[in-house]
Amino acid sequence: MTKYGNNAQAGFAMIVVAASLAAVGLLALAIGEDVLFSDNMQRDNTAHFNECKENDFKADGCEKYWDRINNEISGIFVDLDE
Repeated sequence: MTKYGNNAQAGFAMIVVAASLAAVGLLALAIGEDVLFSDNMQRDNTAHFNECKENDFKADGCEKYWDRINNEISGIFVDLDE
């Protein structure tokens, strides 16, 4: 009889791989009908950002962008104190 060692570790690794593949399969089944799921999410987020930009980031829900504006990299400078 062989020692409990490398063979067991390989077996456990195979179980982990099978479980992760099953999780990916379940995720694919959950969003499988909507093939543009991520595209729709990105479009919604872009539309929300553009709405906030038109309102100078002062509307409700636009607070999450405050740490990313008013710097040279973003190129968006807004006075948030008013």
